[in-house]
Amino acid sequence: MIDLRKTASEMIKNGTWKLEGDTFYQALRLENGVIGVATYNGDFLFPGTWSKRERKEAREKISFILGLNTDLDSFYSEIGDSPFSFLAEEFKGLTVPAAPSQYQALVEVIAQQQVNFDFAQRTIRNLVEIAGEKVDEIYAFPAAERIASLTLDELRKAKLGYRAEYIKHLTELYMKGELKLDLWELDEKEAINYLTGFHGIGKWTAELFLAYGLRKNTYPAGDLGLRRGIAKIFGKSVKEVKEKNVREILEPYGKWKGLLAFYITCYDRKTELERRRK
Repeated sequence: MIDLRKTASEMIKNGTWKLEGDTFYQALRLENGVIGVATYNGDFLFPGTWSKRERKEAREKISFILGLNTDLDSFYSEIGDSPFSFLAEEFKGLTVPAAPSQYQALVEVIAQQQVNFDFAQRTIRNLVEIAGEKVDEIYAFPAAERIASLTLDELRKAKLGYRAEYIKHLTELYMKGELKLDLWELDEKEAINYLTGFHGIGKWTAELFLAYGLRKNTYPAGDLGLRRGIAKIFGKSVKEVKEKNVREILEPYGKWKGLLAFYITCYDRKTELERRRK
């Protein structure tokens, strides 16, 4: 059973969604340009003006965002006899959140480069408020055309720093069709090799994009939070946990390695927050 509250708590607080009680609200921009808010609380609810096709697309997007098709019982069974078994109880019902579109995923992943998660969330929220379209109390994420129309000075108002140049450059390439993001047919290695051929996309960015934008079974093995989480679980210092150690630990979990990496990262976030509060 998926826990909406836990999953929403791990989503980027970008202003495009909200959770009220047990109801999740998400502003969506559909393929035909229609914008509106879809809701989910176990059942789906869409604007009355949306067509059958638009509702189908929105349903698929919400399912993708929240990971509604994740087989958590099988995952918990897989880690049941491992050093990670406690995570099943700690985060029971948690799924990996994903972005409504690959373009949004790319922008949000670049915004997270070389900064802590809280700061990155604020810059993404700033960008959404600057360039997004308000729908009721939330915003639809900015279209690529809108971000491309902004000057670098306007983009920098979001506090993106050097990342503003990356976002603008990659957006322009994406709009020209020179940067493809719908890499469904490529395997992990092929997709990483393709993405890292573009200035502004390193291995960490590519790996996180594949997980967040395409739900591929991958993870950023060099990520500090992931390495630190593994260090805590195995009683090591973070300096002792290298990228190769992360892969040696996670790869044996096969189709569950990406989800396990996410749980470990959430564990690190939670324990770091508890540490700062003491």
